[in-house]
Amino acid sequence: MSEIPAKATESEDPSNSGRARAAGDLSDARASHGTPASDGTSASPVPARSAAADARDDRDARDDRAARDDRDARSARDPRDPDATGFGSEEPRPGEPLWQSKPPGSIYDYIKVASFSIGPDGLVDQWSLRAEQVFGIPAARAVGMDPIEAFIDPDLRAQGQRKMAEILDGREWTGVVPFRVPDDSDEGGRGKDGLAEVYVMPTRTEEGEKAAVCIVVDVRTLRRMETDLAASQAIFGQSPFGFLLIDTDLRVRRANQRFASLFGGTPDDHRGRSVHDYLARPEAERVAATLRRVLESGDSITDMHVTGFLPGSDERRHWSVNLYRVHSGSGRPIGIAWLGIDITARRAAAREAAAARRNLALLNDAGARIGNSLDLETTARELLDVVVPGFCDLATVDLYQGLLAGDETPPGLADGSAELRRVAFSSAVSDAPFVGGGAEVAVGAVHHYPFNSPCADALRTARVQHVPGEDGGLVQSTLAVPMVAHDTVVGLAQFARTKGSEPFGDRDRELAVELAARAAVCIDNARLYRREHERALILQRSLLPPGDPVAAGLDIACRYLPGNSSADRHSEVGGDWFDVIELPGHRTALVVGDVMGRGLRAAVAMGELRSAVRTLALLDLEPAEVLSALDEIARGLGAPGGVQQATRAARRPREADLSEVYLATCVYAVYDSVTRRCTFANAGHLPPVLVEPGEDALMLDVPPGMPLGVGGEPFEEVEVELPEGALLALYTDGLVESRDHPLDEGLQAFVGALTDPTRPLEDVCDHVLTTLDTHHGEDDIALLMARVQGLPADSVGDWTLPREPRSVGRAREFARTRLQSWDLEALVDTTELLVSELVTNALRYGEGEIRLRLLLDRTLVCEVWDSGLVQPRRRRARDTDEGGRGLQLVGLLSAAWGSRRTPRGKTVWFELPLPDGETTLADPAEALLSLF
Repeated sequence: MSEIPAKATESEDPSNSGRARAAGDLSDARASHGTPASDGTSASPVPARSAAADARDDRDARDDRAARDDRDARSARDPRDPDATGFGSEEPRPGEPLWQSKPPGSIYDYIKVASFSIGPDGLVDQWSLRAEQVFGIPAARAVGMDPIEAFIDPDLRAQGQRKMAEILDGREWTGVVPFRVPDDSDEGGRGKDGLAEVYVMPTRTEEGEKAAVCIVVDVRTLRRMETDLAASQAIFGQSPFGFLLIDTDLRVRRANQRFASLFGGTPDDHRGRSVHDYLARPEAERVAATLRRVLESGDSITDMHVTGFLPGSDERRHWSVNLYRVHSGSGRPIGIAWLGIDITARRAAAREAAAARRNLALLNDAGARIGNSLDLETTARELLDVVVPGFCDLATVDLYQGLLAGDETPPGLADGSAELRRVAFSSAVSDAPFVGGGAEVAVGAVHHYPFNSPCADALRTARVQHVPGEDGGLVQSTLAVPMVAHDTVVGLAQFARTKGSEPFGDRDRELAVELAARAAVCIDNARLYRREHERALILQRSLLPPGDPVAAGLDIACRYLPGNSSADRHSEVGGDWFDVIELPGHRTALVVGDVMGRGLRAAVAMGELRSAVRTLALLDLEPAEVLSALDEIARGLGAPGGVQQATRAARRPREADLSEVYLATCVYAVYDSVTRRCTFANAGHLPPVLVEPGEDALMLDVPPGMPLGVGGEPFEEVEVELPEGALLALYTDGLVESRDHPLDEGLQAFVGALTDPTRPLEDVCDHVLTTLDTHHGEDDIALLMARVQGLPADSVGDWTLPREPRSVGRAREFARTRLQSWDLEALVDTTELLVSELVTNALRYGEGEIRLRLLLDRTLVCEVWDSGLVQPRRRRARDTDEGGRGLQLVGLLSAAWGSRRTPRGKTVWFELPLPDGETTLADPAEALLSLF
């Protein structure tokens, strides 16, 4: 055992140059104290060292330090050097001290080992640099201290003194000693406690006196290292995750059992492997680059996804890898820790959950976007807008041709070979043609599938068919999904995915069936609506005046726009109507009405009211009376028992079914072309608009009254004299009201559009429809316009006859003279005969003076007025009767005849057609003979 000089070393870092200095001092100690050489011989003692020797030793130590620094630099540059990896050890080289310190990363970076020597007097005579670090006491203070008194607890000092005496007697001793470090700053003088494992070796001084060298290890650091090592081993060895330690060459230095169980072999079999031994080249390159980045930057990587295959398996696996750099005790990077977790099942579950969420989102989107229109083609396009590209890459919809033509589709399943029309196509692949189901079919084309084809089978069985793509084609596979609504197949939807896309699975098939079923229900609803709408429209149009109406003394123009004619979406047909009814005496009834509600019921109610109006008009009732009768009829439309039942029900309180209540607005006007006077009555309708020549348009103040069907209120009449050339406009609310334009704004716009009444009526109608917002499609639009053209004075013959028998002859004379002035000699005989018959009846059965009036327009009208209230009644005379054949004769010779009440009596009239070369007039003689 060598002796160590009793002197304190300089305070240097023991891990670098201090270690070299300590090694040099130790070599000198061997030489000076006779330390045994490596061959077992003992060197002889030498005198005390001189100052020159000390300087030489310092220079040698600096040279050793420079050489070691150069070696460390070379090892850092050469990654093949084992010490550069941090996991190897360096063998001592020739000529270097045996106790040369290891490079950074040795065990002494983790544990605290110190040494000091005790002189013969039991006091410290040497204090190493490690001792300064362990105890925190510099050498200058420690040398000369009694270690027992300085470090041992007072209760143990006696025992310590005995042990020290034994040691100085030449006995070695090792054991664990509790100690405390004296601290002058501590007021109690106790300092900090510690626990050290001490190995005491006897030695002798230069004078031959007994001394001791003490090696001290911090036990608490050792215990902590043991605990950390055990915990690390437990984590590394028992971890359920794959754990790797990768060195700076990016090769595996250690693998745990879990990793080895996955990739085969034992943990030791994986030493020296790289990521290229486990992963395919592109993935391995990516992972290796990430490892280098972690090693260089020190930044940790969390949840890096790595994809690969296990040995002997074709199943693609997914791992989540966490990477972090590992450092030695001195802080030098020595490698990378790899912690891998198999997330294949989690990825599959996440894909399933994502697919479920995507499908739910797709269904929600379908519910919001499909069925917003009642048009078949639009609904089909809405389906494709939802599925492309969210569900598939290409899609088509085919509907049965009979369905689109309005034919009734029988319930159940068709044979699949009927004609279909392609109504929609969508592609997310640069408008690529759909080639998954045979020959290409253009949108709008009519086609059919072969009986044995998968598409025909899908239509026939109402089951989804999977159609594989053609070799060399764009489509990978196609789902042919029948569109079934209410157990009826209405068409076929095809969803295709291109090559490279994920193939269709069972979940996709279910989703495709659900989407097609939703679209099929909407298409079937659109079909039913289209059928009802077309029928209602046909009914409505059949009830409107055919062609351009004509009237005496009026120039007529009209327009009717159904509610859907100008809109992109379909709306139900409404109950708007208008009519022009010719009345006796060259009078004309103008009618515009609107049944509240929409659909077939409204159209039927409109037809009933229009028929009732024409019937009441032929009775020649006053406008207010016509509306009163219409009110009764409208109330009867909603009652099972008709008008009488509705009248009785109105007298007692009841809960009315609003779906059975028919309400309508109507304006009824009667125009007399002779007097140019027009009588109006209004039942809740918008006011007529009048434009006089040279004046601005104005709305006539006609009391609106209650709508038809309400009942209980009388209607008022307003009579207005219309100047020649005036323009009269009747209309419905669809012309002046919409969601975007309130009623007042629309009325003002309508009045402002009627600026030039002298233009042709057709142009005026077109101008009004162009100026106003008539393209909203929310309601039907009815517009009836009439320009006043009264009968000229020379086309009217008016005479008053006294109540005496000779008035009959004078009436015939007046008629003959006026007809001759009108160049109507062909009508003279018939007219004289019929005038004589009517004047005779007025003398025999009427009262007051008699008035005769001839009116010439498109026909010849003769009127006989008197003050009597009794209406003439036509009857069939028996063969033996001498009279009663006058009205029969009037009916035989005239085109039409009748009677009407007047405010002062009645008027009996007949009408004769004008001779135009084509009309054959009845022979009076033959008519007389036919009566007998």
